[in-house]
Amino acid sequence: MKKNEYYNVKITDLTLDGNGVCRVEGMTVFVPHTAIGDHIRIKIVKVLKHYAFGIVDALEKASVDRIEPVCRQTGCGGCVFEHLNYEAELRIKEKSVVDAFTRIGKLSPEFLPILASPQRTRYRNKAQYPFAVDKNGIPYLGFYAKHSHRVVSVTDCLLQPLVFRKIAAVVLEFVRQKKIPVYDEATHTGRMRHLYLRQGAHSGEIMVCFVVCQPIREKLLPLVERLVEQFPQIHSVSMNVNPKQTNVILGSRTDFLWGSDHITDEMCGISVDLSPASFYQVNTAAAEQLYRVAKRFAELNGTERLLDFYCGAGTIGLSMADACKQLLGVEIVPDAVENAKRNAIRASISHAQFYCGDVGEIATQLQIQGETPDVIVVDPPRKGCNNRAINAMVQMQPKRIVMISCNPATAVRDCALLEQKSYCIKEVQAVDLFPMTGNVECVIRIEKNPTV
Repeated sequence: MKKNEYYNVKITDLTLDGNGVCRVEGMTVFVPHTAIGDHIRIKIVKVLKHYAFGIVDALEKASVDRIEPVCRQTGCGGCVFEHLNYEAELRIKEKSVVDAFTRIGKLSPEFLPILASPQRTRYRNKAQYPFAVDKNGIPYLGFYAKHSHRVVSVTDCLLQPLVFRKIAAVVLEFVRQKKIPVYDEATHTGRMRHLYLRQGAHSGEIMVCFVVCQPIREKLLPLVERLVEQFPQIHSVSMNVNPKQTNVILGSRTDFLWGSDHITDEMCGISVDLSPASFYQVNTAAAEQLYRVAKRFAELNGTERLLDFYCGAGTIGLSMADACKQLLGVEIVPDAVENAKRNAIRASISHAQFYCGDVGEIATQLQIQGETPDVIVVDPPRKGCNNRAINAMVQMQPKRIVMISCNPATAVRDCALLEQKSYCIKEVQAVDLFPMTGNVECVIRIEKNPTV
């Protein structure tokens, strides 16, 4: 096989990142923008030792799973399943979770049918738009292209609320009019880095956060006035200062320009305060499904001590607080911990405590203090739990661990470690929080092995 050769193939599988799979002369070839059952003519664009990549040259017979994409935006790389019907997308995501546990992790839990998102479009409650300039030096907003930091101009993302598009248009017009310099990653010059928007799915309240390299409060105040006049849903406007040469979006300093320092929303009937740095699931309706599964897996009866690792603004633990005797939450982001404390007070939950710090360190401290949990719920970042957190959970010997993961690969790694340390992986529930994208969440019920 050589680059630029053409072959007629049939797509037999799809990866979670949206690449169709076919075989050519005994070699696996990955082809994006395809569907299982497609008969296509492909052009080989890259050949490696054990596999190759191709692109569609002609669609000769379309799969029954194909639909006409609703999004006309090209190049942003965010959606990889927009050309599939939703049932086909769910099958791929469910299979990816099963394969990760059984083929990669060699684990054999019970798999429950995947839960669909209540919405497939306009479901996101958060957007982070990087600024960039075109070849004529004119600023624009968009999203990063797949596997790059090249910004693709996006006028309307069908995963975002319509109001985000309107706010972004006002901000962009102002930046252009006032000639505010846009950040350049290569030279580390300019001021405007990102426009960060968040909206409460139930409350409708909107947060606007300008991420800048250096403080430009006076330059932004006229824009703030324009925004709050046009969009009464806005309850908080802030300026986050990030002077570092980093891929991390938010810096450590946030100045509030107008309104409150947070917005308020509701999750599983619990009122929650959200600051710019607070972690909050981006698909609220689907997250509520996810949390209900987690609560069912926790099997709380009102007598247990529940420990919530990587608790963010406390939403998971607080949604279970009515079924436990004591709730302890651990989170490394200070603003999120303060949000969690306020959320507990607002919900009249007096048996909750929240600690700020590294999960592994706080867990060790709690263990020394004799704060031994009966159940642990853990919702780590995509990289999964670190070894210290895994070891701390095992040493605490809870009767049950409920893991929520946005990355099946790291979840399987962590579950395999727990199985080596006297725990058994019982049930896995996949939940789709990110329709049309190559991401899927899962909830895992992990029980202490009674024979150990």
